[in-house]
Amino acid sequence: MGRMEHPQPYSDTDPRAMEVWIDLIRKRSPGQKIADTLDLCDMAFAFAEMGVRSQYPNASPREVFLRAAARHLSRDLMIRAYGWDPEEHEKTR
Repeated sequence: MGRMEHPQPYSDTDPRAMEVWIDLIRKRSPGQKIADTLDLCDMAFAFAEMGVRSQYPNASPREVFLRAAARHLSRDLMIRAYGWDPEEHEKTR
């Protein structure tokens, strides 16, 4: 079996539309670009929380936060930062 070739990023986007999009990004100030990045991070965490809520519908808001954070942080950091061991809580479910 041959090697699988991956398409170039945005290969399904019309090149003219891509030029417009890149131009809009270039015109944004550094502060706006940072705000965009933080907004995307917020959105990613919100999606993680939605996944936790669907998997654990009876979880408290705190448990949802901790389980979502555990999807992004190491077990060691979760224990150090929050005093919460994701592995211990999986055993009780």
